[in-house]
Amino acid sequence: MKARQSERRVCAVCAVVLGAAVALSCGTLVAQAQGSTIWRCGNEYTNQPGPNPAARGCREVQGGNLTIVQGARTGQGAAGNGTSARGASAPVAGGAAARSPVERVDPDQQRQRDAEARRILEQELRRAEERLAQARADYADGRPPRRAHEAGEAAYQARVQELRTRVERAEADVAAIRREMGRLGASAGETR
Repeated sequence: MKARQSERRVCAVCAVVLGAAVALSCGTLVAQAQGSTIWRCGNEYTNQPGPNPAARGCREVQGGNLTIVQGARTGQGAAGNGTSARGASAPVAGGAAARSPVERVDPDQQRQRDAEARRILEQELRRAEERLAQARADYADGRPPRRAHEAGEAAYQARVQELRTRVERAEADVAAIRREMGRLGASAGETR
């Protein structure tokens, strides 16, 4: 009786192994039937490279899985003239002309926004100029007073270099804010 139970267990195990082997081989056959070889032809990946892939400059992709994500289609027509497939004219470049009347900002509201932006930039410029003045005072034209803990020349020179970098950074901040204010002034002048 024990012999029959062990035979049944062996048969059950064999059935499971045989089933797995059949499933695996079927999966391999399906993958081969679908053309599992992937080719790269320039920027294109395909499993159907045509009759002579080498003539097209195609190479077989080795190893790893490949996932292709289709990019979004543009609304341009076949001629690329800026019209969509429905035939309606669609602007190609962004900007104020591309906005609908609902998205446009009232000129008075835009002037208020520009005034607020200018006020914020002026405050930031004042703070940056104060930081620049403090940095220049600390730097003292490259000859700041020695501190007690700076016994060696290397420590002093490191602090001088740090102060110089701080001055340069503060100068760059001031220049950047002034450029931004210039841009704001130019764009504010265009809307008036």
